[in-house]
Amino acid sequence: MTSPRLPDGTPFPTLYYLTCPKAAAAIGTLESSGLMRGMEARLADEPELAEAYRAAHESYLRERDTLDHVDEIDGISAGGMPSRVKCLHVLVGHALAAGPGVNPLGDEALAALAPWWQPSSCADGPVE
Repeated sequence: MTSPRLPDGTPFPTLYYLTCPKAAAAIGTLESSGLMRGMEARLADEPELAEAYRAAHESYLRERDTLDHVDEIDGISAGGMPSRVKCLHVLVGHALAAGPGVNPLGDEALAALAPWWQPSSCADGPVE
């Protein structure tokens, strides 16, 4: 996890990052496939998905506030939550950290990574 305030005092909303090069490369492939546009369109068409994604946003904010409350980023999460899909790296990081069922779009992106990456893959060595 990244502190919501950097050492120089800068507010920083992103709590979770993927540091595994294999995962980052696989997510880049997903992002370039147009997956995010489809996910975002579904938020407008699927009220239950939109509500679950909003709940993920609220969960993210609560978790970040356990580290530190930073007024400048109050209510701002990351990855586009709660109404957009901007960064699958953040959504997958949140899904991995929070566990299944917390971030529905993070869970979907994580499942889509299965052909290229599994959570244990980072321990296997550098990107080939």
